[in-house]
Amino acid sequence: MDVSDAVAARRSVRGFLSRPVPPELIERLAVAAARAPSGGNLQPWHVDIVTGDAMARLKALMADKLASGSLEAAQYDIYPRALSGAYKDRRFQVGMALYGAMQIERGDTDARQREFRRNFDFFGAPAALFCTVDRMMGPPQWSDLGMYLQSFMLLAVEAGLATCAQECWAIYPETVDAFLGTPPERMLFCGMAVGYEDETAAANSLRTIRADGGEWLRRLD
Repeated sequence: MDVSDAVAARRSVRGFLSRPVPPELIERLAVAAARAPSGGNLQPWHVDIVTGDAMARLKALMADKLASGSLEAAQYDIYPRALSGAYKDRRFQVGMALYGAMQIERGDTDARQREFRRNFDFFGAPAALFCTVDRMMGPPQWSDLGMYLQSFMLLAVEAGLATCAQECWAIYPETVDAFLGTPPERMLFCGMAVGYEDETAAANSLRTIRADGGEWLRRLD
């Protein structure tokens, strides 16, 4: 597989097989992804891999948390508070497309909530990783996290694995930090489900659309 193939094949998978992923494989990919660029070579990412018994404990913990209705506050805005225009439209359209793939009506709030809660079971994935960053870091270093995560996801494609990056975990920072033992000087950015795709899952039929280059690309000759 070349890089172009991996970029084209990578997507957010929301249905995984229970088939275990060797922890050593995930660790190897995580280390390889650290070749991602970062300003000043700061390498600001911190990564925790969760598999096996730890994954089972985390899923059980989150099931109890969701059942209790307990809420926590995200430590950053996942989306801009004043999101508007094409950005707002794209977010709306992908939500409609996802629920449409699962044949969930727009007005079926209960079904939508059930599907959203599946995030916290990692959509059935047997493994995951969490990315945290030192609180002293600013927007440039947060962009470095994205380059690390993209590198990991492309390497996962090459290894035959599927992934789903999940910023939703940012709404439970206290629970995740306590579970991982994250030191106070670091904050949670996101989680990521890792596993083998369940090709029968309705959500995985979704293929998101990218904006035409004419909307965002300029070339000066």
